[in-house]
Amino acid sequence: MLKFLLPVDGSEASNKAVTKLIRLLDWYKEVPAIHLLNVQFPQHGNVALFIDKKSIDLYHQEEGMKGLQSARDLLDQAGIACEFHITVGSPEEMITRYAREMGFDQIVIGPRGLGGVKGLLLGSVASKVMQLSTVPVLLIK
Repeated sequence: MLKFLLPVDGSEASNKAVTKLIRLLDWYKEVPAIHLLNVQFPQHGNVALFIDKKSIDLYHQEEGMKGLQSARDLLDQAGIACEFHITVGSPEEMITRYAREMGFDQIVIGPRGLGGVKGLLLGSVASKVMQLSTVPVLLIK
């Protein structure tokens, strides 16, 4: 069975990618195993001096669940089972590392759609994932 990693953040672009992937699943003989991944940014500065690790971990878990919720709801409504994961770090690095280490067959990702100049100057997680990944990437617009 194929295993797909679908990074999601709760954004409109992320939800669009989930919706379009649901439509594309008819292309496959059997429905691939879908794994959602939400990447939380690490806390910077002196946060760890004032807040204990357990509270920071709980915060990442709660925020990660919020970022996963709409994708989980869309897949649930379509009757598609999924597993979900939350990690902390740089999104493009964590997505590519997680896909490689967990043996995924494909990363399915939607661009944020910053567009034009903003997209060129800031880059995007999707384009960086495509550059860094050794796992095939399906970009859904």
